[in-house]
Amino acid sequence: MSLKGKTAIITGSNSGIGLGVAWELARAGADVVLNSFTDRDEDHAIAAEISAETGTSARYIKADMSKGDECRALVETAGTCDILVNNAGIQHVSPIDEFPVDKWDAIIAINMNSAFHTSAAALPLMRAAGWGRIVNIASAHGLTASPYKAAYVAAKHGVVGMTKTVALETAQEPITCNAVCPGYVLTPLVEAQIPDTMEKYNMGREEVIKKVMLERQPSKEFATVQQLGGTCVFLCSDAAAQITGTTISVDGGWTAL
Repeated sequence: MSLKGKTAIITGSNSGIGLGVAWELARAGADVVLNSFTDRDEDHAIAAEISAETGTSARYIKADMSKGDECRALVETAGTCDILVNNAGIQHVSPIDEFPVDKWDAIIAINMNSAFHTSAAALPLMRAAGWGRIVNIASAHGLTASPYKAAYVAAKHGVVGMTKTVALETAQEPITCNAVCPGYVLTPLVEAQIPDTMEKYNMGREEVIKKVMLERQPSKEFATVQQLGGTCVFLCSDAAAQITGTTISVDGGWTAL
């Protein structure tokens, strides 16, 4: 599944799932463009580390995914885009009648609208190159729902719907568009929540993971960022050339319930 010679842009990729995806794409031979809204030395250092370890080209480009013009500018600045992974996302939990309007707007902008803007900017480059892959990191919440997550669920359902539309619009071209729907993934952010959750429920680490955090994940195991990255590598490979407009759940059986 070599991706040598391809360039991948991964939004929201200086940590967590996005960074895991970037590492796996680079290990498969792709040059990668990392992104977030910060512009710190450590952001560029992550790109340098990926490049040094994998022998690929890795760059970091600052762009705020809440702003449509910056989403498009990310692709334009990269200059080429064979693979686009729309991963940027934020979360807020609140009853809908108390949901802060600014949080709703930000979640819709970053989790859904950004994928529209980057895809619109990337498709002409893919068509010019005669090949392309768009992978949208959606969520189990793009296929099902939970209370108090109205904006996130709405945005992720929207991403799944947009995935199908882009796939149909490119169905007779060598371009595919699919969505990956993770359940709970062990990211640094989730790892940091474990001690507080243990204290809240007066449980040990393994018990709180299985009974509280992974209550809805039948496998009772977190997915890993490496597994998410490997799924993206597969979707970008020739083996997946006829897989388009669909979702792949990496959720330990959550959406099978």
